[in-house]
Amino acid sequence: MKLYSASEINTLLQGCIIGSTSHSVSSPEQIERANNNQITFIGSKKYEKLWEGSKASIAIVNNDISINPGENRAFIKVNNADLAMCQLLELFAPVNPQFDIEIHPSASIHPSAIVGQGTRIGAGAYIGPKVELGNNVTIYPNATILDQSTVGTNSTVWSGVVIRENCHIGKNTILHPNATIGADGFGFRPCPERGLAKIPQIGNVIIGDWVEIGAGSCVDRGKFSSTIIGDGCKIDNLVQIGHNSVLGKFCIMAGNSGLAGSVTLGNGVIIGGGASIKDHTTIGNGAIIGAGSGVAGDVPAGKTYLGYPAAEARITLKQWASLKRLAANS
Repeated sequence: MKLYSASEINTLLQGCIIGSTSHSVSSPEQIERANNNQITFIGSKKYEKLWEGSKASIAIVNNDISINPGENRAFIKVNNADLAMCQLLELFAPVNPQFDIEIHPSASIHPSAIVGQGTRIGAGAYIGPKVELGNNVTIYPNATILDQSTVGTNSTVWSGVVIRENCHIGKNTILHPNATIGADGFGFRPCPERGLAKIPQIGNVIIGDWVEIGAGSCVDRGKFSSTIIGDGCKIDNLVQIGHNSVLGKFCIMAGNSGLAGSVTLGNGVIIGGGASIKDHTTIGNGAIIGAGSGVAGDVPAGKTYLGYPAAEARITLKQWASLKRLAANS
C-alpha cells in the first residue's frame, strides 16, 4: 500500500499547502469517518464545522476556507475542491478487473463481426452478426451485443448489459451492469380482437461520446427513428428513457427518474431523482427539474421546476409555504 505526503498530493493538484503534518495518507475518506492516515474534503463552508472533530490529517479545501488546519494537520487549498477530489480519487482508484487473455474462448463472436485492435471480450459474452467494436473496447463477461450494433473506441460494456440490434454507442462511453439499450418502446393501442395491439418499434438508439448509463437503466429504441443520448450525458442507476426521446449534450438524470416517449431535453438539463416527465414534453437548455417532480408541460430554458404537478420553483415554494401556514393555523 503506497503512502502519499501532503506535498506529493499537492504536486498532483497544483494547490497551496497551509499548515504541515508528519502523517502520510493511504486513502481518502469522508470527513466524519477519516483517521489520521487518511485525506478528506471540505467542499462547502457548511462542512467546516466538522473539521475540528475529524481525525483526518489532510483536507482538500476551497480557497475561501475560513478555518485553520490546526496542529500537525494541513489543508491543500484549490480553486474547486470537488474537481480536485475527482483527481485524487483517480489516484487511489483500484485497477479494473483484469483479462488473462484478450478474447475469452467461451465468448461467442459471429464471423461477420469486426473487432478492433486491443479490444477485450470476457467469458460468455455474445457478439452478433455484423457488430463493429472499435479499438480498445472492453466487453466484460456475459454482455450481449446484437446484430449490426456498434461500440466506439475506448468504451466499456459491463457484465449483463444488453445492446439490442442496430444500436450505436459512441467513444469513451460506459454502460454499467445490466443496462439495457434498445429494448422495445412501450407502445400499445386498443384492439377489438386482442385487447391491446403491440405497435412495432422499428427505430434504434444512438448514444454519443463520453456518456455513462447507470446500472439497471433502460433506453428504449425509437418507434420510427432514433432515441438519442447526446455527448457527455450522465444517466444514473434505474433510469427509464422512453422511445424517441432526445437528450442534448451534458444532461444529468438522477436515479429512478424517467422520461416518457418523445421527450426532448436541451443541453445541460438536470433531472432530479424520482422525477417523471410526460410524453412529448420539451425541457429547455439548462433547466432543472427537482427530485420527485412530475412535469406535464414544457419547461423554458434556464428555469427550475418543482412539485407534483411541477411549476416554476418560486411558485411551488410559495404554495408549500401557504400550506404550511394553513396547517399551523388549523
